[in-house]
Amino acid sequence: MMFRASLVNPPGGDPGVYVEMKYRRRALLFDLGEIYVLPPRNILKVEHICISHTHMDHFIGFDRLVRLCLGRNREVALYGPPGFLGQIERRLGAYNWNLVEGYVNDFDIVATEASPEGRQRTRRFSCRHGFRPREEGEERPFSGLLWTDRHFTLRGAFLDHRTPCLAFRLEERRRINIRKDALAELGLPTGPWLNELKDCLLDDRPPDFPVRIRWKETGEARRERQAPLGELVEKIVRITPGQKIAYVTDAVYSAANVRTILSLAEGVDILFIEAPFLHADADQAARKYHLTARQAGILAGKAGAKRMIPFHFSPKYRDREEELHEEATTAFRESAEGRERSG
Repeated sequence: MMFRASLVNPPGGDPGVYVEMKYRRRALLFDLGEIYVLPPRNILKVEHICISHTHMDHFIGFDRLVRLCLGRNREVALYGPPGFLGQIERRLGAYNWNLVEGYVNDFDIVATEASPEGRQRTRRFSCRHGFRPREEGEERPFSGLLWTDRHFTLRGAFLDHRTPCLAFRLEERRRINIRKDALAELGLPTGPWLNELKDCLLDDRPPDFPVRIRWKETGEARRERQAPLGELVEKIVRITPGQKIAYVTDAVYSAANVRTILSLAEGVDILFIEAPFLHADADQAARKYHLTARQAGILAGKAGAKRMIPFHFSPKYRDREEELHEEATTAFRESAEGRERSG
């Protein structure tokens, strides 16, 4: 499993999910609520931050992020809904940056604003330029894809929260597993060279491409040998479909939102989905443009999610959170069973 994903705060706290990419020292955040619970070393691994919308409980952690990254050579990409670029510029403009020109290291925020009309625009804010936007911004079509590289793809889709609100899907391109038993049988060491082997596969290197195997034994100098990529793949590699995670928050239960959520979350391994209200309070949930726990569970089951994690519980249920968990879990189980019977 490449991704290790967990809620940043308890289900009743500010929304946010921290996704760490195992063995890569890379991480991603869904939403940026209060993040003081995250150790600085974890925050400094973050390369991509997906902002559903900029209500305070989803974006208050922005200043903490900037404070930790100042003076470091860092680039962080942020993605958000309409108006996002202006909000980033105004947030950064609230501070005086008169001393940053002399910083040895630079910290860049690369912000992308997407729109339901099918456009996206990106602007770069650099610390050494006082976080003034360095260009007007590249504008291009938006069909859902926010980012792709050799390891994963990141997509977004708009939901109605009485304001455009982004839901996200993170998908590992391929899961490349190393057979430890085969390594031992061949007398090959573990180590960083295995990540290089995986990168060769992700880059579609030819079977005869030489892979460098490097290791250091106790009391000996560093040793190295080479082997063809194809031979190593045949003997020690197992390739399976990549892991998939979806993040859904702040959406009214409407026909349009249901279609979008089911499409975005189809077949995911983990679905993080808001469940602020009990279904007995469905009218209040609808007025506030949120889901109920029962609605969240039904959607997770219909989408074929393997696992559901409800969050974003309303403070109204501060001493009754187990009821929200139970309602969502029961609906998820029943909905999943119904999908299996009809499928």
